[in-house]
Amino acid sequence: MKSVFFTLLLCFFFACKTQKDSLEYRDTSKLNVYPVSDPNNTNDWFLNTEISDEFNADKIDEDKWYIVGKFKNGTPFYKHPDKPNKKVWKGRAPSQFSGRNHRLENGRLILETRWEPDFPFSKEIRKPVFGEALPYENITTACFIGRREFKYGYMEIKSKAADAPVSSAFWSMGKKLEFDFFELYGGTGNPNKLHLDSQLWWSIRDWNKPVTGKPTYTEKKDVGFRVADDFHVWGIEWDKTGVKYFIDGKLFSEVSADQVTAWAKENRTKTNLPDDYNGYVATTPISLWIDQEVFPWHDIPKSKQELEAKSPEGEKEDGVVDFEIEYIRVWQRK
Repeated sequence: MKSVFFTLLLCFFFACKTQKDSLEYRDTSKLNVYPVSDPNNTNDWFLNTEISDEFNADKIDEDKWYIVGKFKNGTPFYKHPDKPNKKVWKGRAPSQFSGRNHRLENGRLILETRWEPDFPFSKEIRKPVFGEALPYENITTACFIGRREFKYGYMEIKSKAADAPVSSAFWSMGKKLEFDFFELYGGTGNPNKLHLDSQLWWSIRDWNKPVTGKPTYTEKKDVGFRVADDFHVWGIEWDKTGVKYFIDGKLFSEVSADQVTAWAKENRTKTNLPDDYNGYVATTPISLWIDQEVFPWHDIPKSKQELEAKSPEGEKEDGVVDFEIEYIRVWQRK
């Protein structure tokens, strides 16, 4: 009897140890974790743990993230905890950011797009910089904004895009700068836009006049797989000389600062750029954003059935589609 007891005790001990070791693998404060593209750390990276997040805690670390549209007295409110006097974007209509549209599950952050006609939508109809003015209705999405800024480094996200006609985005904002790492439209229902299911779209945007938000550099490239089918690691190396883009550890694209300026001068001819214009505006500190949006120029779900058309069988009636994120890591050089 004693031998059976000790055998069970040992099994329990090793099972707990295995689970603990598995969790510690994701605890980057205890291990040296390097970019998938640089596993031997030849570039001498150190992990910025103030910004990186493994999403394996019991709740969101709100010292790191501002959850847009959290509820107060039954309605969503939009006030940045660090910038209370600055207007907070509610999302691209017809979708609106809701602070309820996320969950932590199996060590992952899951951002949700929901068909939610009864949501207390804002009555504001705002003319966006790009696209037409539309009311907020039917669709709610999620948005997290990083509360700490950094300049230059290597950003890596392991994620799977939502298999629906909504964007799954990883991007950033700085002073008069928008740096979009990806805006993936993972499961369009538009038969003329099926190429979007495997397309990477990334951009550098200058919000100074006269450019006012248009790209000073952008790429739309086929990645060779459906972005909503599985998890992939997207890596962006960023410094004053330019940008290198990696997918699953392999170099996918790169552009120098001079090439960005050349692209801007070639493609922003209607903007009356000054002769000495420098298109490489990605030279200021940024804060990270992860969110979902509906792009009216691509595809707007007109019903719950359209939103969930590509959801697995058995999950088509809940009105929810997921953008799944296993981790976000930011390294910088010593």
